[in-house]
Parts: sequence; structure tokens; C-alpha cells
Amino acid sequence: MDAPARELHPLEVKVLLRYGTGDAISHARLSSDLGFKEGQANQALSWLAAKGFVAETGRVTRISFDLTDLGRDWLARGTPEERILRLLAERGGRTLPEIAADLGMEPKDVGSAFGALTKDGSVRMDADKRAMLAGDGRKPAASPPRLAAVRSLLERADRDGPLDAAALSAADRAIAESLAKKRGSGSVFRLSERDVVSYGLTPAGAEARTGLERKGATGDEAGALTPEMLRTGSWKTVTFRRYNVDVPPTRVPAGRRNPYCQFLDRLKDKLCSLGFEEFDGPLVETDFWNSDALFMPQFHSARDIHDVYVVKEPTRAESIEQPWLDQVAAAHENGWKTGSRGWGYRFDRDFTRRLILRSQGTVLSAKQLPHAKVPGKYFAVARCFRYDQVDATHLADFYQTEGIVLGEEVNLRTLLGLLKMFAEEVAGATEVKYVPGFFPYTEPSIEVHIKHPSLGWFELGGSGIFRPEVTEPLGVTVPVLAWGLGIDRMAMVSMGIHDIRDLFTPSLDDVRRRRIS
Repeated sequence: MDAPARELHPLEVKVLLRYGTGDAISHARLSSDLGFKEGQANQALSWLAAKGFVAETGRVTRISFDLTDLGRDWLARGTPEERILRLLAERGGRTLPEIAADLGMEPKDVGSAFGALTKDGSVRMDADKRAMLAGDGRKPAASPPRLAAVRSLLERADRDGPLDAAALSAADRAIAESLAKKRGSGSVFRLSERDVVSYGLTPAGAEARTGLERKGATGDEAGALTPEMLRTGSWKTVTFRRYNVDVPPTRVPAGRRNPYCQFLDRLKDKLCSLGFEEFDGPLVETDFWNSDALFMPQFHSARDIHDVYVVKEPTRAESIEQPWLDQVAAAHENGWKTGSRGWGYRFDRDFTRRLILRSQGTVLSAKQLPHAKVPGKYFAVARCFRYDQVDATHLADFYQTEGIVLGEEVNLRTLLGLLKMFAEEVAGATEVKYVPGFFPYTEPSIEVHIKHPSLGWFELGGSGIFRPEVTEPLGVTVPVLAWGLGIDRMAMVSMGIHDIRDLFTPSLDDVRRRRIS
């Protein structure tokens, strides 16, 4: 095969011209013979191997020990054993806690070092549980051979770089391994393993080498015309590499918004065009607004700790707004002025201040009721958090579209029309069904289900008409329609996604390819 230099990278040309059949080619030889940096050697050999000009002839796993920051600290200040010996020689007997305080060392490190010195016969413990030098306790003995070996390894690693395990004696290697970890965290050495690969020229590579020699290639051919060449006129005598017009051009992806963000914006635009006003609120809420204001009894199973995420610090809000706290508490206990009997228990005013991550978007509707206009239409796009098993249709944190419609004449027919609009026009579903549901804060309650082409039927969300026990303690006396629908699931149908987790994929290619209907 005739492979002129203009069709190869200069790094490849230099390798082919430097080595012949039978020569062992390695990264180390490329560095020493041709002055290649590690990245250049990797590129040259991978390119040549892909073209079939070189082939792997051998592979050896090399182990090395790199000095860590802790190792450098030991080198500068002394190993724990050396520091303990110096301290005992200067100040005499000390308890282990006193040694830790004097040297600024962790007690566990002092204990380990003292134990090792005890085995070496360098120190002892007297009757008062004080550490002392062996013998008379005043004169330090000769440094144990092990400490001298550790000191030697530290100095060699600092001077010469990583220690090659194969070049160490069995004793030195055992010491290095006892002080090493693969990640290096909390150890003196970082243990590194890497494969050293040898390559050899293939028949195709030898043929390419012959072609390069016949063409007079050197590997110094220029790859681009530079301003300096134009200024000096050197371009007239320079040999340029040939451009390969068959190489696909570099892909330059056009910037675009995340399709799920586009879907959320489209939902907001549609609701705003229908006269809805958007409201929002914090991710961290109190149990009062998340559940109590919705007439959900404090002993209800949905209030179990496994269903919500509790804030660790602080655990409670300082206060709850009045008069809503008193009126909601009364609705729970005896129905207040709503005509209801309530739930018939003593309302816990401390529990209601508990801070949690909001578990449903309806909390925003509850907080909006005291400030809502009548008639009025409101919506929110809320991120919610609820303990759940993650699968193709469930996430532990998810988005809901939450909304309320207030008015003297709104009714169930109005609500069904809104649900139909969400299912068909927003989600793009062609099959929709409504089934009775139960929620402590709505009556009647309705669940809307849509059919996914692959996953089948699944619940889109819940809805209903707020009970008087919800609206009247918060200052509203007209009917209020409410819904909380899973936007993530609507997006799955609209975007043709079969796994809800794909909405949040880290794959940029998937994000660029995705379209919303």
C-alpha cells in the first residue's frame, strides 16, 4: 500500500519512519526516541492501529506508587513514629492523649504508630500508662530498620517520581503496599495500575513505510497556512499535507432549548391565553398549607413520614398566619362554621408547623384562596417531592400543573371541560376516561386517565370541587374547582416518550433529537 505523507498525520509519519519490522514500539520509546508527549504517543499509536499499520504484540500490567499530600507531609514533618520518638526523647514519658495533643495528631493515628513502635521494641508503657522510650526511657535507641525504609521510599518518590513496584525489593514493596490505597485518600501512596502495551509494525505498516520513504516524507509537513508563512514567504518552499475531502465535516449542533422546557412554556402560554393567572410558592412548606388547610386529617395515612420528605433543620416554622390557623384548626376539630362535624380530634398546633418539601401542587391553591378574586382562574407549574418507587411512570420529584377556578356558577361540567382540554389539547391523548376518586379536600372527586400508545392507561391526576371545610376557613364562600395533574406524564404522551426518566436524560443527542407535538 502506498501511503504518502500527505494522507497521514505527521505523528504517524514519524513513527513509521523511525521503526522497522521487529522493533518494539511503546509509549515510553516514542517519548525517548521522538520526544512525544503522552497524549501525542496515545494518538499516534491509536491512529496507526486503526489503520492496521501497527498491532499489539504484548501487554504488561505495571504497578506504581505515587506520593500523596499526606506522604509529602510525612516527608517534611516526619512520620508519626518519628515524631513520637522525637517527642519522647525531648519531654520524656507522655500519655497517648498528651502525645496526640502535643503533636496535633488524631488519637487513632497515635495509637497505630505507638503500636508499631512497640512491636519494633522502640517504646514501652510504664506503670502509669505513659509511653516511654525503651531502655531507661531517656536515650533514643537506633531508628528501627522499618522507619529507615519508609523514609527512603518517601525520599525516592519525591526525587524520582512514582515508584515502579517491579523495581522495588520485596521488603520495600510490602512497605509501600501497606501505606498505599488505589484512590490515595488518607494514604501515603496512591497505588496506580496501568497496562504497558507494546506494538509492532504490520506488513501493511511496512508497506506504508516504504511508500513514505519513496515520497521523501519527513513528518514535518505543514498542516495549515499560517500568517507567519505569508509574512516571510516561507510557504513557497514548505510541503503541505494533503486534505482528505472524504472525511466527514465536524458536526456543529445548533443550539436549542430543552424540549421539556418548551413543553412547560407551551402549557403556561395556553393557560394564560385562556385568562388564567399564574401563582407560585416555595419548595419548603409547612404541614399546615401542604395538608391541614386541605382538610386532610393529621392522622390520615397520606401524612405518614414515608410519603413526604421532612426538613432536618429547622424542623418547624416559627408561626402560621392568622386567622387561618384558628379557623382551619376549628374545621378539623368540629367543622367550624361550615356545617360539617369536622374530624373530631384535637388539632396539633405544633405538628402543623412541621417543615417538609411540598408533596403536591394543591398547597399552592390553598395558599392562593385567601387572596383570590371572585370570579377568578389561577394555575401553577409546581415541582413536588414524594417518596415513591422510581419506574417508567413514577419519579420521586415531579412536576404538576395545579389550578383553581372560583365562581358562583362553576360546576362539575366546567371541571370536566377543563380536564378534557388538558388531556386532548395539552397531552395530545386520543383516549380519555374519567373515574370517581377520593381526596379528603374535594367532593365530588374525579381522576382523569389517558392511554399511552405503549404503556397503556395511566392516571394523569386528580381533581374535584373543594369542600366547604377547605374554602370557608380560608375566606372563600363560592364553589372552587381544583385539579392537580402530572405534567411529566402529559409530556410523555405529547413527546412520544416511553419512560418518564427520559424527560431528564443527560444525553445531549437525545435532547437535540426530541420534538414536542
